[in-house]
Amino acid sequence: MDTQRDPATGNGPDGAGTAPGPERPRLTVAVLTYLRNAYLAELLPALIEQAGSVAGRARVRVLVVDNDPAGGAEQTAAGARPDGAGPEIVYVHEPEPGIVAGRNRALDESAHEHLLVFIDDDELPRPGWLAALLAARERHGCAAVTGPTPPVFETAPDPWVAACGVFDSWEAADGARVRSADTGNLLLDLGRVRALRLRFDPRYGLTGGEDSLFTRSLTLAGEEIRFAAGAVVDKRVPARRARREWVLRRARRSGSTWARVRIDTAPRARAALRLGYAAKGLARAGRDGALALLARARGDVASRAVHEVSARGGLGMVVGALGGSVAEYGRPAGPGASGASGVSGEGAS
Repeated sequence: MDTQRDPATGNGPDGAGTAPGPERPRLTVAVLTYLRNAYLAELLPALIEQAGSVAGRARVRVLVVDNDPAGGAEQTAAGARPDGAGPEIVYVHEPEPGIVAGRNRALDESAHEHLLVFIDDDELPRPGWLAALLAARERHGCAAVTGPTPPVFETAPDPWVAACGVFDSWEAADGARVRSADTGNLLLDLGRVRALRLRFDPRYGLTGGEDSLFTRSLTLAGEEIRFAAGAVVDKRVPARRARREWVLRRARRSGSTWARVRIDTAPRARAALRLGYAAKGLARAGRDGALALLARARGDVASRAVHEVSARGGLGMVVGALGGSVAEYGRPAGPGASGASGVSGEGAS
């Protein structure tokens, strides 16, 4: 008699539960997308392959959350499994603009799942990525796992951009505890997220930083985030981002959200924190601005880039500390385009 288990359900023939083993957790890999169908078409087959590689350890499905007002990614998602093989791919259209709406929709769509993994539409996982996330969670019993996101430039960056550090992947020792993480490469234990009633904060919908606030809130509540060095996703950097002007805007926005997140997660004395971070930002802007001028005078491009980015980040800290924000994900006004894009969020901090 054939006693082979159904790989999708874990049941024996005709649904018979012969000698059931430990239940495999239900896992959703969520992709937030906005007007990047070419990227998405390349990413989805990679996620199907990743799901197959962990079929014995988790029941995986792929969730596409489309933030395009026109729902333009639906056909791309529908065509990702031409032969019907592989994990289930679920497409949902999130009409509310903004990265926070997309992330919260992924939480809502995973209400009955055990685990949720976020990856962005401009990323590609390396072999073993999903297995490494699961292995770290199993080994450490933690609430979340993150990993490296090294950049892949679509065009060679100029020396200033290459040296600025904005696109560098953050690193930690394998298994190390980290205080916050980027949702572009993040596994969440949804039972613990639900117990804390955590959601992504709509105030960060246009600015990014929602992932830093979310994950910092997780660790401040006593949960652990671990770093899995083998869970690597490559982050695409298109030519329009590999420019000094874009980098400096990002630095200012990152400085702003850095201060906002720390103030918003502080238990008390926020007025003093605001003054302190504003003073710190001003001091940083002045110091690094002067160092950038000196580096420019001596022709040191790399040092100039690092100090210009740091100075701009200091100015952003002042903005965030004083209650302001820097919008990065706005959409141009017009029919069906009235808010923020649902694409990649804030880096870990």
